[in-house]
Amino acid sequence: MITTLNQDTITTMQAGIEALKRDYKTLRTGKVNPAILDNITVDYYGTDTELSKVATIIANDATTITISPWEKNLLKDIEQAISTANIGVNPNNNGESVVLYFPPMTVEQRHLSAKSAKAMTDHAKVSIRNNRKHANDIIKQALKDKNITEDDSKQKQEDIQKLTDKFNTKADEIFNTKEAEILKV
Repeated sequence: MITTLNQDTITTMQAGIEALKRDYKTLRTGKVNPAILDNITVDYYGTDTELSKVATIIANDATTITISPWEKNLLKDIEQAISTANIGVNPNNNGESVVLYFPPMTVEQRHLSAKSAKAMTDHAKVSIRNNRKHANDIIKQALKDKNITEDDSKQKQEDIQKLTDKFNTKADEIFNTKEAEILKV
């Protein structure tokens, strides 16, 4: 367990960074991204199904998304799901597809979106620190069980701290890039 601890910790911390990137896709920036609809589900024959699995979602331009369901009887359900999701736009049903027209973002909306990105980043950093704690607990248990020496324990804990610092810095870099993208007019 101790021999693969660094690699296991890197894997779990990297998963936290990947989750952060996925979360960022749900934020609105200057141009619309179909990923803003990722968390929306539709009742598809009694099963809650992701919108992307029952329709084609296309960003036509910087302010418009078109959702074309594979079955026309889903139009009303899609319209209802989008209204319930409260993503900041009203769905427009033209009989063939649902069109979402996003107004240009105001400065206030941009700042709120940046604030949400910061909260997502903080959540990812907490996850990284929890991974550090888990790894350190394993190291302390190995020391207690006399599977490693005191010096090995200190060295491994230093290695884990270096990994934590590296991934926290990476999360901050990703946030700075996203914040600049959000605030760019």
